[in-house]
This record gives sequence, C-alpha cells and structure tokens, in this order.
Amino acid sequence: MMLSDGVYGVPQGKMAVVVTHLEMLSRPVLRDITPPQGVRFRQITPTPQEYRALFNRVGTDWLWYGRLKLSDEALAGTLDDPKVHTFTLTRDGIDSALMELDFRQDRHCELAYFGLAASLIGTGAGRYLMNEATTRAWAPGVSRFHVHTCSNDSAQALEFYRRSGFTAYKREVEIDDDPRLAGPLPRNAGAHIPIIE
Repeated sequence: MMLSDGVYGVPQGKMAVVVTHLEMLSRPVLRDITPPQGVRFRQITPTPQEYRALFNRVGTDWLWYGRLKLSDEALAGTLDDPKVHTFTLTRDGIDSALMELDFRQDRHCELAYFGLAASLIGTGAGRYLMNEATTRAWAPGVSRFHVHTCSNDSAQALEFYRRSGFTAYKREVEIDDDPRLAGPLPRNAGAHIPIIE
C-alpha cells in the first residue's frame, strides 16, 4: 500500500516506530579490540526463563518486547535451533549483554538482537561485542550480514551500526500495541517514549 505524504494519527494505546534496515555485503577489516577489564565473552544456551531475564535486563529501557510475547515452546524452538547462536558479556557474574546471530536464511546472517545492559554502556563493550558479532557472522558461505533498529532504540544505535560497516537500505513505519499497556513490559519501561492511552 502506497501512502501519500502527510501526517497520520496513531490510535491511543498504540505506538508507531520508524524501523531502519541495514546490511553489510562484504566482510569489513576489523581492528583488534580487547574486552573491558572484568568482562568475559561467552556463548550461552539459555532456557526461555533465563533468556527473558537477560532480554529484559538489556532491552526494557528500549521497549524490546517481541520475544516476550512468545510462549515458552515457541521461544525454546528458536533458542534451541542449531542455526541460532546466542552470546553474552558477563561481568561480576551477571550476564549484561545480548548478541544473537541467526543463520536460518541461506547465505545470510541476521544480527537479530544486539544490546548492552546499562552497566556496560560507555565501557567500550559495545565495540568489542560488535567485533565478535561481525567476526562470527561472516561464516563460510555467508554473503550478507543484516540488522534493523528502530526509533525507540538508543539515539546512538543507528550511527553505531553505520560506523560498524552497515549501510541503510530500507525504512518502514511499524504500528503495534504499546507493550506497557496490559502487555509484557512495566509501565515505567522506556521512559523516553510517553504512554498515550
């Protein structure tokens, strides 16, 4: 459906976000980066409950909710798929980052989720984690590495992806129920986005 130029109302109880899709079509040259002191990178195979706890730790401020709507069975189906790889950064015994690489589409790798808990923001952990993502994404046979971000995310996210070698190629507007209204997130999540009910 083609929309004409103009301003469109968003119903109360709904949210509208601008989604930007980005891709990388060749492996970039990476410089070596060491993890911040006391931070350990590791692959994990979480249960749905462990995954949701980490997902909330990293994504609640940015109104991540897609995976919270899944049943335990549906989430486990994704987490247990051998073509989906989940990683974290652990500091002081607490998993504080989420990086998920999805190889289920032939010759493609999607950076399905990427984020840091507040305790790691500003430490250099994001750049280190992106290097790990990029290194692992370009597995044999992969010809495209892609990600998307939206206007609910950190103001730095889009430019971070561009500096990491991704190029924007598509933009969409997504409208959905506000996840803080009788949904999977608490009302105080994403304080930078007002609730309109």
